[in-house]
Amino acid sequence: MFKNILVLIFAQFIFSSSLLANDKLNIFACEPEWKSLAQEIGGEKVKAISATHAKQDPHYIRARPSLIAKIRRADLIFCSGAGLEVGWLPILLQKSNKTVQPGKLGYFIASEYTPVLDIPEKIDRSHGHVHPEGNPHIHLDPNNILLVAKELNRRLSLIDPDNESYYQKQYNNFINRWEKAIPMWNKEIANIKGKKIIIHHKSFDYLFNWMELDEIASLEVKPGIPPTALHLKNILQNINSNPADIIVISPYDPTDGALWLAEKTQMPVVTLPYTIGGNEESKNLFALFDSSIKILQNALYDK
Repeated sequence: MFKNILVLIFAQFIFSSSLLANDKLNIFACEPEWKSLAQEIGGEKVKAISATHAKQDPHYIRARPSLIAKIRRADLIFCSGAGLEVGWLPILLQKSNKTVQPGKLGYFIASEYTPVLDIPEKIDRSHGHVHPEGNPHIHLDPNNILLVAKELNRRLSLIDPDNESYYQKQYNNFINRWEKAIPMWNKEIANIKGKKIIIHHKSFDYLFNWMELDEIASLEVKPGIPPTALHLKNILQNINSNPADIIVISPYDPTDGALWLAEKTQMPVVTLPYTIGGNEESKNLFALFDSSIKILQNALYDK
């Protein structure tokens, strides 16, 4: 009897140890691009979820009970910052544990580790939905991904030191592939530099800044303020003297203004994926840039 009890205790110990060994870090990514990067660096040692998907505007989501349940289990919160999640992340943080609060190791804001574009000199309501910290869509410059990946590797290694060598190996592998991809992408975009783009929202500023494309107008009256008939007519009048090549929107942008302008000008409307899952091809960060470049090349090369 006593021998059987010892066997049971030993078996339970082995089972518990196995569970601990198989525990994964829970990463609460605010956007799909950061979930993808977390999976690249964290590999099988992490379980990453995204609070948003590619068909959602990440500015505007609800702090749903399902997200509260997920953030409570988080070992690391991984978000863009620069005001992108200001409408909903603070509500979720109220329900999360102490280790993922601002200022803690488990609170990782990507835009704090990259250059930030479009920082306004002055802020008031007349400027529309402008982020005081600058443009938050930093993931669309591939050089920023290198900077964010470096800090992510550091955070994972500090939070989970037992797997530091694993994260370093994953990081080295990712960086090696990414640093080979950037020169290839630079060659691919060389023939579209200088082309003129009309945008809906400033979602692609980092992408177009890297590609050296020229944003000549925005369909929004001001950031976050939808197009009006007068504003669209003014754009139409202006591009008669300063023609554009294409109109670019994201998967979650309304299409009415873009389609109206396209009908008047015969310009194509191009939907770029913006993030992981934005189209069928964009299944990871490499594919996101591959797909975005291919779409723009097809739309702009012969213009």
